[in-house]
Amino acid sequence: MIEPGAVEGRSFSHREILGILSGILLGMMLAALDQSIVTTALPAIAGELGGFEHLSWIVAGYLLTATASTPIYGKLSDLYGRRLLLQIAIALFVLASALCGLAQTMPELIAARSLQGLGGGGLISMAQAIIADVISPRERGRYQAYLSGVWATASVGGPVLGGLFVDYLSWRWVFWINLPIGVAAFVLCRRALAALVTRRTRRRIDYLGAALLTLAVTDLLLIVTWGGTSYAWTSPRLLGLIALAPPLLVAVILQELRAPEPVLPPRLFANAVIGVASLASFIVSAAMFGGIVLLPVFLQLVTGVGAGDSGVLLIPLMGGTVVGAFTAGQRMRRTGRYKIYPLIGLSAATLAFALLAGMTEATAPAMAMIHMGMLGIGIGMSMPVMLVAVQNAAEARDIGVATSTVAFFRSLGGSFGAAILWSLFLAALARGLAAAGGGLGPDVLQGGPDAAAHLSVAQRALLIPALVGAFHLVFAVAAGIMALSVVAALFLRELPLRTTPAHGSTTE
Repeated sequence: MIEPGAVEGRSFSHREILGILSGILLGMMLAALDQSIVTTALPAIAGELGGFEHLSWIVAGYLLTATASTPIYGKLSDLYGRRLLLQIAIALFVLASALCGLAQTMPELIAARSLQGLGGGGLISMAQAIIADVISPRERGRYQAYLSGVWATASVGGPVLGGLFVDYLSWRWVFWINLPIGVAAFVLCRRALAALVTRRTRRRIDYLGAALLTLAVTDLLLIVTWGGTSYAWTSPRLLGLIALAPPLLVAVILQELRAPEPVLPPRLFANAVIGVASLASFIVSAAMFGGIVLLPVFLQLVTGVGAGDSGVLLIPLMGGTVVGAFTAGQRMRRTGRYKIYPLIGLSAATLAFALLAGMTEATAPAMAMIHMGMLGIGIGMSMPVMLVAVQNAAEARDIGVATSTVAFFRSLGGSFGAAILWSLFLAALARGLAAAGGGLGPDVLQGGPDAAAHLSVAQRALLIPALVGAFHLVFAVAAGIMALSVVAALFLRELPLRTTPAHGSTTE
């Protein structure tokens, strides 16, 4: 009997695989470009729309809905096929990108970014699931050059494009650029993936579990975002959210235990590899996305570089992830081993954050680029490898949901990391400015990257040290978070890499 969603046990030739990859690479380009191009524009967005204290929600709102939708994509792709779900994700992403570019207020932009996350949740998870369906874990390194090429193009071009758009056009173009790419991706995916025909499997979707999970994650995010900044920890609103968290979490657990087809199947976490890799991915993403939000703000507000120059300075961070992923993928193919690469990479990333914590307004741009390059390489050596480890350990019937589960924990960690580190930054900045006197507060940054330029010499002398002190704290905390991921990776079990693809549900 054929496994649910199996591709009739067939294998794919090198030429067929290249054809399939051509259909998903542009979809991956959309997601990769979004991760790199938006960060450069964050200070300019805050300067035009206001709401500097809510800046992290431009990232966290996206990650929140991507987090909630990712497991649903995994389940629905088993029912309707990966191609259809990937096309739906692209269409949602493009529509929301247009709305982001038209936003006139910060709440409107955050709402549009949240809608964009519903599409983004499927872009990467569906692409990764299709890759697992047709390429064996051991042979993944052979095709890593094509995948790395997409990430390299987006990683190097994204920050530069974002900076150029801000300096010469408008920050809105960081979203509008997705429209032509998205249309091309939709057409190419439909054409290139049409050859893959699979048996559809009728499965029940755990919509209640998804709704409870979304409510629980939103509640926790609001607590860590508002606590101590927008509201006092003893305020009725915060106390109400804190009281609501335990019953919501219990409800999620009970629903997942009783649901015939749970969003997050408990059986997956009985697999030690999947459990450890999911935990490590959560921790890594918490530090990584917090850093991605903070670094362009540091470069533009503390060192005083323009958006275009800050985009260039971010290239080593984004490009380093590609170098790390490609290197680890090639070594993994040759040796059949994978555990050593996350250990090395995460250790390097921890050191990189520690070095970033020592930066000041006098730090040379070249030195900042070295630190960010080390961070990127470290993350690149770990994140893709942990995904391969999960897909290698999962049963064929669980490839889709296992892939989406890792993506879920990545997005969840990124949501919390961006929110927590940003809130910590604002709190530390407020304390630093209060201790310095002069009547300044965090709202002085509402003007975006030009805020400091409009201050008097005396006020700037108070603001810059307070900014540097706040960044020292949050980067040190990020280093501590990343160190926890090294500990988690120590418990990652190494299994022999399969030499055959999973042949899970692909497209129809």
